[in-house]
Amino acid sequence: MQTIAINVAANTTLPGFRGPIYPDGSFVYVPIPEREPTDDPVPTYGELGLLDAVPFETDPALADRRVHFDPEFAGYRGREHYTYGDEHGVKARPLSELGPGDRLLFYATLTTHDPAEWDGPCVDWRPPEWGAYVIGEFVVGEVVSGAALGDPADLPGWTASNAHVARETADAEVFVRGTEASRLFDRAVPLSTPTAGADANPLVTGLSNDSGRGPWWRRVLRYDTTASERLQTRLSTPPSAWSE
Repeated sequence: MQTIAINVAANTTLPGFRGPIYPDGSFVYVPIPEREPTDDPVPTYGELGLLDAVPFETDPALADRRVHFDPEFAGYRGREHYTYGDEHGVKARPLSELGPGDRLLFYATLTTHDPAEWDGPCVDWRPPEWGAYVIGEFVVGEVVSGAALGDPADLPGWTASNAHVARETADAEVFVRGTEASRLFDRAVPLSTPTAGADANPLVTGLSNDSGRGPWWRRVLRYDTTASERLQTRLSTPPSAWSE
């Protein structure tokens, strides 16, 4: 088993804001906007019921802004499948190396949000302003890439709901299908330290191939077999119970 972790979801570059993470570690996965013409209709932030998680009050146009819903997680905001597509070689190349049973982790940068009237539990591992967090996981079922992509009409049926197929030109260099064991997490798993979002914790510096220096939260993180096994243990353990 190998694991790859990639950055997804709304961020300060696109569309200019991040999704929220709340005091109990729960969060909202907010996809990026759709920037390309599409043959098929795609949902908007308003239609997905995400206006509470985006700065709608300062930008009402977000209600009608189309969404590039990728990755999609079965059971989340009406989705029925676990699929991910990517057109960027820096991600597509390592993704194309995944095989059945490998893990694809999705991480996002999230803004620390503390509602004024919060009276629920609170965790102690969120950075003060923002942080990077694992938000979901695919157990890989199938990967289609390279010459196997062929004509979009010949793609496997499971790709049909992916946002890249909805575009006028299906532009993904790789598609990944997650099995039913895949999941969008109920609680985020931190990759940042509690001190600062830009500081990587041992899930990055101790387990992945990455040094944690520079903007590591934008890079592809790789985990070999041994590191993947240790990572799975961490993902199933509350961060407050982690030991170095």
